[in-house]
Amino acid sequence: MTVDVSSTNVDLMSEPRWLDDTQQRAWKGLLVFINRGIPEIERTLKEHGLLVVHYSILFTLSDAPDRTLRLSELADMANVSQSRLTHRMKTLTERGLVCVEADADDGRAKNASLTDEGIRWLEAVAPCHVEDVQRVLFDHLGPAETQALADGFAKVAGNLCEHAQFRLASDATVD
Repeated sequence: MTVDVSSTNVDLMSEPRWLDDTQQRAWKGLLVFINRGIPEIERTLKEHGLLVVHYSILFTLSDAPDRTLRLSELADMANVSQSRLTHRMKTLTERGLVCVEADADDGRAKNASLTDEGIRWLEAVAPCHVEDVQRVLFDHLGPAETQALADGFAKVAGNLCEHAQFRLASDATVD
């Protein structure tokens, strides 16, 4: 098996920056959350015919002015690639939860809007979803741990995306 590291920023001549014990615990815990926690949270959404990525798209639109965003903005704000957004939008539009139309100001662009049916779906599913998030994640953390998790992930998110709410956290100095 050959590993292609040409696209990484690793200097193969220097010693790797191995994870210390605390970093290993954090990384292993995150992997368990990704591989077990997210699928458990997603189970409730699947009962309603959608996935976590769909929920993220609908929730993002619900927070937008007039519940509408350009597709490029929506992809960025929902943290999905353009191609993944296009694929997932098909499901949402077929179910009548979102409509996609040409931008009135720029005919080259398209906008996605949350429909009234999409709002009703979110209102019906959100209580179950947040209960799952509480049960799987936050019920096991105290207030200080939740604050530390929020601060840490906000810094990480700020380095992975351009969203204003995360930029301030990532610009803060690392302790």
